Amino acid sequence: MAASPGGSTMDAQARFGHSVKGLLTEKVTSCGTDVIALTKQVLRGSRSAEFLGQAARNMVMQEDAILHSEDSLRKMAIITTHLQYQQEAIQRNIEQSSNLRDQLSHLLK
Repeated sequence: MAASPGGSTMDAQARFGHSVKGLLTEKVTSCGTDVIALTKQVLRGSRSAEFLGQAARNMVMQEDAILHSEDSLRKMAIITTHLQYQQEAIQRNIEQSSNLRDQLSHLLK
C-alpha cells in the first residue's frame, strides 16, 4: 500500500497538469478567437472609411453636376427672355404688315 499513496500523488499531479494544459489551451483558443474578431472589426472599419471616402467623392461630383445644371438653367432663362422679345417683335411686325396690306389694298382699289 506504500506505492499507493505515492501513486496517488503522481495521479494528482498528472490530473493537475492535464487541467492546466486544458485551461491553457482554452485560453489560447479564446485569445485566437478574440484576435480574429478584432481583425474583422478593423477590416470593417477600414472599409467604412473607404465607403465614406467614396461617398464624399460622389458628393463632390454631384455638387459639380448641380452647379453645372444651375448655370445651364440660368443661360436657358436668358435665352427664353430673348426669344420672348423676338416673338413680341415678330408679332408687332405681323400686325404692322397686316395694316400695311390693308392700306395697300385700299390704295389699289
